[in-house]
Amino acid sequence: MKKTVRDMDVKGKRVLVRCDFNVPMQEGKITDDTRIVSALPTIRYLTEHGAKVILMSHMGRPKGEPKKEFTLQPVADRLTQLLGKQVVFAASDRVVDENVQRAAAALADGDVMLLENVRFRKEETQNDAGFAKELASLGDIFVNDAFGTAHRAHASTAGIADYLPCVSGFLIEKEVQFLGNAVENPDRPFVAIMGGAKVGDKIPVIENLLKKVDALIIGGGMAYTFFKAEGLEIGTSILDQDSLALAKEIFAKAEQAGVKLLLPVDAVCAKEFQNDTEFAVFDKDQIPQDRMGMDIGPKTIELFKAEIAQAKTIVWNGPMGVFEMPNFAAGTRAVAEALAASDAVTIIGGGDSAAACEQFGLKDQMTHISTGGGASLEFLEGKVLPGIAVIEDKQ
Repeated sequence: MKKTVRDMDVKGKRVLVRCDFNVPMQEGKITDDTRIVSALPTIRYLTEHGAKVILMSHMGRPKGEPKKEFTLQPVADRLTQLLGKQVVFAASDRVVDENVQRAAAALADGDVMLLENVRFRKEETQNDAGFAKELASLGDIFVNDAFGTAHRAHASTAGIADYLPCVSGFLIEKEVQFLGNAVENPDRPFVAIMGGAKVGDKIPVIENLLKKVDALIIGGGMAYTFFKAEGLEIGTSILDQDSLALAKEIFAKAEQAGVKLLLPVDAVCAKEFQNDTEFAVFDKDQIPQDRMGMDIGPKTIELFKAEIAQAKTIVWNGPMGVFEMPNFAAGTRAVAEALAASDAVTIIGGGDSAAACEQFGLKDQMTHISTGGGASLEFLEGKVLPGIAVIEDKQ
């Protein structure tokens, strides 16, 4: 078990919290504040327990230069509204300078301050010890609550822990609890659903999950690479040529592990990659040469739904089709609805699956939606995440 903010006496202490405020922006306005809202429980706990709170985050990819469009000022304004108290914004292109140090020293118990985008300094992504030390100089305790960047060893996620005691916030605690339980101690049957287009990214995850799951469902763009590996015609469907041999191995490994491997049995295929194009349903061994698979077909939906209905733990990562286009959203919607209706523990691995749950208005009916796409994949792959490794263990 990892230590959390509950294990520290924070009263009167300056507590540096790494959050994930990498929110989508349009014309200087925040278009979705989910990540800010997700950080509130940790921030409120700290202020209520008399800590002096110093928040830090990155936004976008300013590539080590101070770029106005990536300033965290709008985040400070939104936090002020949400917390109902003034959040001091420490505007500095260097993130830490004498003024920022003075502002941090002047904080009273319960005050909140937000630093400028840590990626305004190129040293952040280099995990530079000097920059980590500058950040650490502002506080007494480091809290990592940014699961979305926990798979990156950066100065503000990992390096800083060399200089300060490190515990987790409530967000990381929840992520580790749900994802960790799913991987290490799931209620069975345990079903994993993998979708999306990139097979290469998911192969290591699939290989790790084959040691743990009872059934593995593969849909989305990656299914066509598996069809090709079976020697089927896939027309103009997306193909990850480099992963063909690996896909063949997955069939063998699933059989060895006694895991039920479910692939689509039919597909909605279109002439072109756009919503208003000619499309029809074909069985998997009947895909015409001039068509591309865009979604799973109705027989596949029934097959997948039946498997989901029996499960007690479900991990879902990646859509079943091009759900952004209404004509090809039925498969992803059906899977999301099946998870929402299920009694199982349902864990959504961030990214496109989380976006789909949001789009279909089902996100409140899932047990846990991960805040980190890449981080949740690496966690499911069995990798040690740098931002979690640095958190102190409970004795």
